Amino acid sequence: MTRTRRPSAQTTAVVLALAEEPSSWQYGYELCRRLGLRAGSVYPILIRLADRGLLETTWESEPPQGRPPRHLYRLTGPGLSLAAELAASRAPLTRLRPLEAT
Repeated sequence: MTRTRRPSAQTTAVVLALAEEPSSWQYGYELCRRLGLRAGSVYPILIRLADRGLLETTWESEPPQGRPPRHLYRLTGPGLSLAAELAASRAPLTRLRPLEAT
């Protein structure tokens, strides 16, 4: 018997954020900033989603001078289907609380 688990609130937020611009490559730090989540939460989510075939990944091809290339992410077809499913089953969107400056 296969057990179906609902994604966490953080995973749902990441998937829906990526679905806002489905054809654009996005990077993890920007997702962290937009969602108010810490990198220690977002990057494991991105890795799991990529491992499950819900995200495609690539490295930035032309990073600005003096900065290493960033890892970029966007949803695959199955990822877009998951996003549509999550959006349809979700109550009105409530943004996660942004991180406070320390």
